[in-house]
Amino acid sequence: MRNKHVLLNAVLALVLVLTGCVKMPEEQHTSYETITLSRETVTAPLSWSAAIRGTGDVSIVSRCTGTLNAIKAKDGQRVKAGDVLFEIDNRSAMNNLEHAKADLQTALANLSNAQLEAESNKDLAERGIISDYLLRTSLNTLQSAEAQVAQARAAVSTAQLQLDFCTIKSPVDGLVGNILPHVGDVIAEGTMLTRVAGVSEMEASFSLTESQVHALVSEVGSLDAILKIAPPMTLRFKDGSEYSEKGRITSLSGMVDQRTGSVTCYVTFPNPKGELFSGMQGTVVMPIEWENVMLVPLTAVVRIQDKALVYKVGADSLATSAIVEIEELGDGLRAAILSGAEVGETIVAKGAANVHENDRVIW
Repeated sequence: MRNKHVLLNAVLALVLVLTGCVKMPEEQHTSYETITLSRETVTAPLSWSAAIRGTGDVSIVSRCTGTLNAIKAKDGQRVKAGDVLFEIDNRSAMNNLEHAKADLQTALANLSNAQLEAESNKDLAERGIISDYLLRTSLNTLQSAEAQVAQARAAVSTAQLQLDFCTIKSPVDGLVGNILPHVGDVIAEGTMLTRVAGVSEMEASFSLTESQVHALVSEVGSLDAILKIAPPMTLRFKDGSEYSEKGRITSLSGMVDQRTGSVTCYVTFPNPKGELFSGMQGTVVMPIEWENVMLVPLTAVVRIQDKALVYKVGADSLATSAIVEIEELGDGLRAAILSGAEVGETIVAKGAANVHENDRVIW
């Protein structure tokens, strides 16, 4: 019996020794940089990817059928409005014009005869020599002859127009695109021949999100008001350099694209030196003054699918997530919180992606 007590005391002593040597795990605290939300006014750029094209870009399409006799321009050539680009065989059109002119002469001669007869019958009817019926018949013949002259004149105009279509001219100042046909090709009406890119002014198109348009309209009142108050725009090339001329917003599509939920906006840039070309890509930048907004670094925002959240730190130092609505300032560094947080609240500013719900945060 005594041996059992000795053994029990030894086990208890061992337990006490082990208990004294092993420390219980302590609660982990992680240090994060935090900020307290406040409101301020800043100027920051908004930027959008944009496609550039000439405001006077036109497709050059054949308006007649015939053999292509000559190509008067080259790919990339700078042309003026009215310069000849293509010549299509015009012999058939010239024959049609001559026939139309001959028909007009015949119609004019018939009209002259009808006028003489009508004048003579009117005089005879007034003297009672011929019946009223003959007079009305001659007057109807006169009207018919006048209509035939009108038709013949229209035929001459149509034939002249078809002849003019055989000489294809540039409707705008610009640069000639790729020449598609070759001399000797039979060109059908409606055949695409080339494009001429008007380059005196260039248009950059980009998309505004539906929420951006709604915010702008709510702020200024209408789409027309946006066009009036929008500040000058800067065009930034892919290499980071900026175009020397400033642009202006000239139009908004006024319709939301159901596929993308966006509205197309157009900015016109002068192109006096011909530095811009249709098909170029760039970024348009608009300086925006953000008034009375809560700004946070993008490192404070965690994105989960289409949601954005931040971690608020309470008085107990525990981090709790909150879904917020944000608008990025366009500088790649900051965002404005539009809803979901209040002035005076503290949030994790850096390393928010590493925070877990109810983590205890030291700052």
